Amino acid sequence: MALARVVSFDGVNTDRIEEMKREMADGPPPEDVPAKEIIVLHDSEAERSLVILFFDSEEDYRRGDETLNAMSSSDTPGQRTSVAKYDVPIRMSA
Repeated sequence: MALARVVSFDGVNTDRIEEMKREMADGPPPEDVPAKEIIVLHDSEAERSLVILFFDSEEDYRRGDETLNAMSSSDTPGQRTSVAKYDVPIRMSA
């Protein structure tokens, strides 16, 4: 079963989201973050963001979680306010 790492951030302005778009357009996540998919949600009025990373296995999740927890705060969208791990029992796309 897939796993999701869901992280919320405060203090995320539109300029930072645009900067992240440019950075992420350069290619896939680093090898030490073996996410299969990344979704970034942004509430520009509240300057909040939610980032969801999907992993195929517990081992991939562990590797990604360790790497992301070690990141410098300058590499994150804003101030991290929570991190949660979820099973992904259902996943659909059109």
